[in-house]
Amino acid sequence: MKKEIEKFVLQNAIKFKGKANPGAIIGQLFQIDPNLKEKAKELSKDISEIVKEVNKLSLEEQTARLQKIAPELLEKKEKKKRELPELEHVKGTVITRIPPEPSKYPHIGHALSFLINFMYTQKYKGKCVLRLDDTNPEKAKKEYYQAVYDGLLWLGIKVDKTIIASNEMDQFYHHAEKLIENEQAYVCFCDREKMSHYRTNSMICEHREQNARQTMEHWKELFTEKIKQGEAVLRLKADMDSLNAVMRDPVLFRISEHEHPMQGKKYRVWPMYDFETAIAEEFSGVTHILRSSEFGKMRVELQDYIKDLLGFKKQEVKQYGRFNVVGAVTKGREIRAMIEKGEVEGWDDPRLVTLMALKRRGIVPETMYDLVLEAGMSSNATNIDWSVIASINRKIIDPITKRYLFVENPKIIEVENSLKEIVIPLHPDNKELGSKKVETGEKFYVGDKIEPDKHYRFMHLFNFINKKYESTEYDPQLKAKIIHCVPAKNSVDVKVLMNDGTILEGKGEKSLNNLEEGEIVQFERRFFCRLDNKKEMLFVYAHD
Repeated sequence: MKKEIEKFVLQNAIKFKGKANPGAIIGQLFQIDPNLKEKAKELSKDISEIVKEVNKLSLEEQTARLQKIAPELLEKKEKKKRELPELEHVKGTVITRIPPEPSKYPHIGHALSFLINFMYTQKYKGKCVLRLDDTNPEKAKKEYYQAVYDGLLWLGIKVDKTIIASNEMDQFYHHAEKLIENEQAYVCFCDREKMSHYRTNSMICEHREQNARQTMEHWKELFTEKIKQGEAVLRLKADMDSLNAVMRDPVLFRISEHEHPMQGKKYRVWPMYDFETAIAEEFSGVTHILRSSEFGKMRVELQDYIKDLLGFKKQEVKQYGRFNVVGAVTKGREIRAMIEKGEVEGWDDPRLVTLMALKRRGIVPETMYDLVLEAGMSSNATNIDWSVIASINRKIIDPITKRYLFVENPKIIEVENSLKEIVIPLHPDNKELGSKKVETGEKFYVGDKIEPDKHYRFMHLFNFINKKYESTEYDPQLKAKIIHCVPAKNSVDVKVLMNDGTILEGKGEKSLNNLEEGEIVQFERRFFCRLDNKKEMLFVYAHD
């Protein structure tokens, strides 16, 4: 089995420029033999050991090794272009919608849902509507509106129209009064506990017997201070005997005295989500509703019922499983608690999966597009491991990312040499990225222990033994250990915020001063990171 593992590790390492990803290997093995899942623990240990050894080899050595033991894995197979599945019943222009509630900072799950709707409009050359569902004054905040706009901008999503639901209150009131006039709604004065008991037990409350005139009078009273918050609601006359509990005379409107971030105190009677959505789908012209299955088919039945009562057309609904990043916290209240306890810095802490945090960490928007195609449109929940995100991101940024020298836990050594300056490419393959001049001198920062009578090679510089220069060109016969170094002359103090919240300190080369904040780089043979604060020379770890 170890030989089989080694083949896949080498193939994965070559694919990602010398760095194998353990998470990808175990998945390949399970595809070959699902019974291996029973030995996952032992396999993981073997994979980790082999990955460690393979990652020590140069890309050339890895390729030579794979050529020897499994040359067929080096053959490049033409990949079939991945696409989203076809939509059903497409007639005319496809119009989708992105309907976030501005109640928290958007995270990766939101991003994937946003992109599914946007990518379908690209696929069908249709239109995409942004609708901010902000009819819950208790949750909506101005900063969250901006966070949605910033997230869409980062993702490269261009919408054709923006609708803010709280600006359309007259439409919601108009259609509520239509239902009242047709005796399809009534004002209920039951308290929450009584209403819940009645709905659970399919019992009809006495307020359901109101006629249209009585209901309209009570409806008008909701807009005055005569009725306080929590004392009355507008309910739909639906089906109290329905097996779908959502259909048992649900609440359509309620009173909220909270100040709204956009509307202030202008309104006190607010529509509930299902009513607001049913109306908004109509006036925004949506043809296809693409959303997470967490909303449930029960909600679809209610929204369709409201549309039928009001004579609205119904949209094609396609639901997909919820997207979860394994181990990530996405619930707003949990993140707020973490921030208050000081467990994370804020909403952009790189340990989170908010869009702010992903951007800060060096995840590029293109990764999100690929992740949509990777995750697909399964009806089951999709659990995404961080290693998958890292793998996609690495594949995108590796060919265009500059390389720099970095040493952690540096110790200074002196090596006699006559090399004053050397020009090094900023990327081994991408010549368009240019090159850098590295001044050497005789003092170097290293992280490795230098042993006597042993050959070493400073990456890109020269070979040496017993702290004395030997030669410049790479010489395989020396069997020199390749180590990192940073010339002490004009070196830079560097800090890296790691994915566990710790700060890694070290020395970086002078050329780092040429970077702009926000640039993503690779500290050679270590990891990718993004320059977060140039003044402090603080980088944020992205992934290996």
